[in-house]
Amino acid sequence: MIRNKTVDAELAHRLSRRGMLGVTAGAGAAALLGLTAGTAGAAPTAAAGKKPAPTRPVLPPGRLGIQLYSLRDKVQQIGFASVFKELSEFGYDEIEYAGYTQGIGSISVKQVARLATSYGLNGIGSHVGYFTSDPNGYSFATSLGKVLDDAETLGLEHIGTASSPNRYGNTVDAWKRAAAEFNTYGEAAKARGMKFYQHNHGDEFAFASDNPDVRLYDVLLAETDPKFVFLEMDIYWAFTAQFRFSVTPQGKPRPFEPIDYVVEQPHRYPLFHVKDGVHDPEAGDGYDMVDVGDGDIDYKTFIQKVNATNKGRTSHHWQVEHDQPVDSLEFARKSADHLHALTEKTKG
Repeated sequence: MIRNKTVDAELAHRLSRRGMLGVTAGAGAAALLGLTAGTAGAAPTAAAGKKPAPTRPVLPPGRLGIQLYSLRDKVQQIGFASVFKELSEFGYDEIEYAGYTQGIGSISVKQVARLATSYGLNGIGSHVGYFTSDPNGYSFATSLGKVLDDAETLGLEHIGTASSPNRYGNTVDAWKRAAAEFNTYGEAAKARGMKFYQHNHGDEFAFASDNPDVRLYDVLLAETDPKFVFLEMDIYWAFTAQFRFSVTPQGKPRPFEPIDYVVEQPHRYPLFHVKDGVHDPEAGDGYDMVDVGDGDIDYKTFIQKVNATNKGRTSHHWQVEHDQPVDSLEFARKSADHLHALTEKTKG
């Protein structure tokens, strides 16, 4: 069988990490190698006298994660250990938290961290509220020290928020004020060896209420210090924003491409959310959310463009997510299989 050294190296990385990925026979192994189920175990067909073009996985090795919010039902039903075991067998490398104990009882942050490590899962980040009206509540604004302490206990490289920077409203000055607070959180996180990040939804790409020519996301990027504040682009929500905010309130065309933000400042986007959807002009956001691989978003091309940036294959992490999956563990399995199956030709 003709072997591809690049694929072999990346596959060896996955196998050596856990001893053996729990991929199913045939289809699972084929997905890992970028083959169809019908070709698993068979030598590639090549034209007479020619070797097949060498390929490699589009998804960089060791960079596939999942946002645990997608699995909140299973965490409550069967516990962290059982969920982490499944994720390890599906081939996940990383997890992103959204509520550390998921309301399942007295388990501590330290215990959750030990469980993740025991199943070979790296805690890559977490979503914590930007602010809360409860002065004793858990948020960056009210308990920054505690938030960073927990992140350190979990061994996180990144600590962030999925809250909008609209705490003070949606004017330009309101977002500048929020950006200044983000800079404070980012500086504190950096002092602890972590990166602070903000995760977008669709409304971040809307226009300022006092200046309809200014996109709020552009204010956030311009007013936050790139040494302290990073971004996690939720690709799905950015795509919905293309549909919702391609024209200003005054009717001026203002289309944008989410990938352009990343290509312009790739170092500011260490994390991505991989969430899929089917374009539906009748839907409020312009898309109907579906399992990764079942929608219209071309993740192969998107990931390739990120990989093509400086240090692209070693500087970014990909977290799959679905807000309301029909079967959360099946969603996790399908998403991993789909992303592992994406391959590209190399120069060889």
